[in-house]
Amino acid sequence: MNTLMIGLNILSYFCIAIGLLFWFWGTSALLTKRSILFKLHSLSVSDTLGSIAIVFGLLLQRPKDFPLLLLAIISLALWNTMLGYVLAYCASSNNPKWNPKIDQRETNGGEQ
Repeated sequence: MNTLMIGLNILSYFCIAIGLLFWFWGTSALLTKRSILFKLHSLSVSDTLGSIAIVFGLLLQRPKDFPLLLLAIISLALWNTMLGYVLAYCASSNNPKWNPKIDQRETNGGEQ
């Protein structure tokens, strides 16, 4: 085994370890006495970063599976971010319920 392969293995295991560390760090935020939105935000961000780091570490181990692992990284980044925004939108207390009259006024330029 040459030095390049040893270096890639070390980097790969380091990325996987960092990913696991992010997972545990985000889960530990659930034990705090902060608001539920803070807990969900912390968990979703750390899980996303941890999962991307783990998949990147796997990418270094198995470069022939590059398209599949790249798709996994892109999917994690997009879907977890979108889910975080949906959770925050649904949980906010100052959002009015959907009202067709309000929605119709906004599309007609404010006219009733």
